[in-house]
Amino acid sequence: MNDCLFCQIVAKEVPADIVVETGRALAFRDINPQAPTHVLVVPKAHYENAAALAAADDGLADDLLKACHTVAVQEGVAETGYRIVFNTGQGAGQTVFHVHAHVLGGRSLTWPPG
Repeated sequence: MNDCLFCQIVAKEVPADIVVETGRALAFRDINPQAPTHVLVVPKAHYENAAALAAADDGLADDLLKACHTVAVQEGVAETGYRIVFNTGQGAGQTVFHVHAHVLGGRSLTWPPG
């Protein structure tokens, strides 16, 4: 999709601080981090949100979660704990409508958030 920011990042048309790249996913640092580790993990294929990704049912959600764990290991938060967040829909705070997981860690993450 030409007007999707994350599709443009995947296509390397828009620069990003890439952390991990797999065959089906790309992870890059959030430009407005909410924790010392705040990395976005997106599928290279465009799906609007987590519900659309789940409906695709082709193993991509598994690949995305594996990429999230790879990020956590690489960033040094896998042992101390990390959070994976998917915001689905505007009411949940989704602002870019290309499904993405937030990998957060490096500080105490209280519950419930927000």
